[in-house]
Amino acid sequence: MKAWGVVAAALVLVTGASGAAGSGARTALRLTVFASGFSAPVHVAAPRNEPGKLYVVEQRGTIQVLVNGKKRAKPFLDIRRLVRSGGEQGLLSVAFHPEYAKNRRFYVNYTDRNGIGNTQVVEYRSNGTSAIPSTARRLLNVTQPYDNHNGGQLAFGPAGRLYVGMGDGGSGGDPQNNAQDMKSRLGKLLSIDVATKGPWKIEALGLRNPWRFSFDRETGDLYIGDVGQDTWEEIDFLPSTSRKLVNFGWNAKEGRSNFPRGSRLGEGRYVGPVAQYGRSLGLSVTGGFVYRGKAVPAAVGRYFYGDYGSGRIWSLKMSGGKARTIRKESFRVANLSSFGEDAAGELYAASWSGTIYRLR
Repeated sequence: MKAWGVVAAALVLVTGASGAAGSGARTALRLTVFASGFSAPVHVAAPRNEPGKLYVVEQRGTIQVLVNGKKRAKPFLDIRRLVRSGGEQGLLSVAFHPEYAKNRRFYVNYTDRNGIGNTQVVEYRSNGTSAIPSTARRLLNVTQPYDNHNGGQLAFGPAGRLYVGMGDGGSGGDPQNNAQDMKSRLGKLLSIDVATKGPWKIEALGLRNPWRFSFDRETGDLYIGDVGQDTWEEIDFLPSTSRKLVNFGWNAKEGRSNFPRGSRLGEGRYVGPVAQYGRSLGLSVTGGFVYRGKAVPAAVGRYFYGDYGSGRIWSLKMSGGKARTIRKESFRVANLSSFGEDAAGELYAASWSGTIYRLR
């Protein structure tokens, strides 16, 4: 993700009928304000067993809880003393265990205060209302050579493994060739069986800065928004049937093009992006979700994603391994830091400026 403070655009939300782009059909979709007053929200999530609740991750190191749209007075988690926050660093995501209703386990990804900030993936338990700090158990510690390109997303896959998206380590152009080096965890999509506590497995390589990935809750398909270097922002896709190591191309490629300062492709089957856009439309992609809620039937099955810099939002539908009916939606969210789902699969968008929106 680009540094959060780079884009100083005023918070703008435009609602109305979405105009079609390409072959997309015209349909009426809109975003409405769901809640506001947050401090730099960067992620939105909810366990499947808690309808009416939404957990909002604030970059500074706190997780706030919304109950039927109203913010609870006390944070669910407050680890500000552990978190280095600013730029692209901070508390970056939360993932709830698939059996959270029984075991109360959840997982966070943050940059710590050691050196310039290392990536930590830590398991906690809660009492059902708040986190229990003494239950912290570290699953991953990755040294970061620079203070950008931290990735930061956590999500459970369809087989119950916990996935983490790691950026290439930062700077520009991946100077250490981390993304194509199988000896490095940087620039990779990793997974772990949290029940056995390891080992970590490399599921994919060739990522620059996967700022938000998600699994379609109906099909298990994987979607990744990977932030570009100079020219292209991209959306990567893997069907749930994919089993072998894949390579998304960075830094040999940026989008579908060869990266002029890049290295050769390393291991794994190369998989190019299913969608991309250039600098005239945005500067930092924010990956989203396939809509599986019930409130907006016209959106079912469409994958929504956007751009932090321009605030533009697009949607597409995958069919036969290809992105179909890619269209630019009529609404924008300035400083679009993340998308999220609630227990019912309804879709939300977060602005780093402090507001959470809901698709209607």
